[in-house]
Amino acid sequence: MSDELFGDRRKAMEDAFFAKQTEKLKHELRQKQEGQAKREALAAVSGIGDERVLDHLASQGLQAETVAALSLVPLVEVAWADGSIDAKERAAILSGVRQQGITPSSPAHQLLEAWLSNPPDPKVLATWKEYVTALCSSLDTDARGALQRDLLDRARRVAEAAGGFLGLGSKVSPAEEKMLRDLEQAFGRAKP
Repeated sequence: MSDELFGDRRKAMEDAFFAKQTEKLKHELRQKQEGQAKREALAAVSGIGDERVLDHLASQGLQAETVAALSLVPLVEVAWADGSIDAKERAAILSGVRQQGITPSSPAHQLLEAWLSNPPDPKVLATWKEYVTALCSSLDTDARGALQRDLLDRARRVAEAAGGFLGLGSKVSPAEEKMLRDLEQAFGRAKP
């Protein structure tokens, strides 16, 4: 009888142990799937492809909508650099955000529309610079370079969208070039 009692207890303990292990594995799988979904959403709206950057953004609790709005700041600032937004610059920005999957009904797109109508408050650029500096401080050199290239390349494409006069001359105005250098400096302020 005692062997039967111990056997039943042993079986119950084994069952409890394996049930806990199974639940733990299910939880880990759910977290992994949620993390992948967050990375995919962040990649879609930000245009960032580097998984280390995406993992870091996700680990900081940033939502796709927040990152989408932050990734638009350089584009908008370059477009407004010379005091007005050209129709070609506006089209380049809107085309880019469509490719990122930012829909017209999203909060990021609504914010973008407001910024395209009126220049953002200077505090927006200051906040973006602080954010980029902090983010880059926690990234390795390769991830920081990937983020910098991605954001600045998209900003440069906006600056080049208006082009020179009749296609001649520099495609980027001096004010836009200055803004591009200013945006680039935000990446240089980060401490590795």
